[in-house]
Amino acid sequence: MESRVTVRTLIDMKKSGQKIAMMTAYDHPTAQLLDEAGLHVLLVGDSLGMVVQGGSDTVGVTLDHVVYHTRWVSRGATHALVVADLPFLTAHLERVDVLRAAGRLMQEGGAQAVKLEGGTEVAPVVRELVQAGIPVMGHIGLTPQSVHAIGGFRVQGRTVDSASRLLTSAMALEEAGAFAIVLEMMPAEVAEFITERLSIPTIGIGAGPGCDGQVLVFHDMMGFTSGYIPRHNKRYADLADVIRNAARTYVQEVAAGVFPGEPQTVRLRPNERAAWENWCSAQAETEGGK
Repeated sequence: MESRVTVRTLIDMKKSGQKIAMMTAYDHPTAQLLDEAGLHVLLVGDSLGMVVQGGSDTVGVTLDHVVYHTRWVSRGATHALVVADLPFLTAHLERVDVLRAAGRLMQEGGAQAVKLEGGTEVAPVVRELVQAGIPVMGHIGLTPQSVHAIGGFRVQGRTVDSASRLLTSAMALEEAGAFAIVLEMMPAEVAEFITERLSIPTIGIGAGPGCDGQVLVFHDMMGFTSGYIPRHNKRYADLADVIRNAARTYVQEVAAGVFPGEPQTVRLRPNERAAWENWCSAQAETEGGK
């Protein structure tokens, strides 16, 4: 049996040129299937606010929500590293509260690491978490928790100045002790430039092929969602149609009396039938005598 993926595993993968495959997961059966498929990292992302809870952004996701979903993902993953998102504003709380929040994700949720959005401004928080024994994955570029501040889901790093700030942030996070950094929605040239200058792995989402690994949202890549499809997403399945068609067939079979059929029906055994028929006869006599 393969050993569990650790933060050290990911760093070694970067050194050896092996690509890292990461995907979001929010429940036990999904985590179990993805784990069996060989994913290196399962992220309990605050994207659950959009793909599970039906919100328009991730801001409404609370720590309790992430703890809850992390608990079930951790039960389903025996090989992949489980990383849980620290939700909106957590990084800007009092230090003891940040530590307590990260501690809950690991103690109650069973995560092996946490992910924190932000660059140079959160580097001191990353350092304190790491010093407390909590592995931290950084996240720069498009940071969904700041979507209202940056004016929507926009590509970052298009100018030299903004690309330079992204590099500075990435290096600050590495220096603070982060074991990996998610690079979201930035030009491939910028992501590759940053990746080449870090000793820790980068995980891209909408950041081109030059990163050390890639991450996608489960519901997006499996075709579980409908409507807008992010440009960086690739649909590997169409679960929405599969589920919709299966449910439609079920409704039709129930209406037609086709389901349940004989294979789904429990019958009395031969040695039980005589007693049942005697009871029915006695019941009929009792009812007839009323």
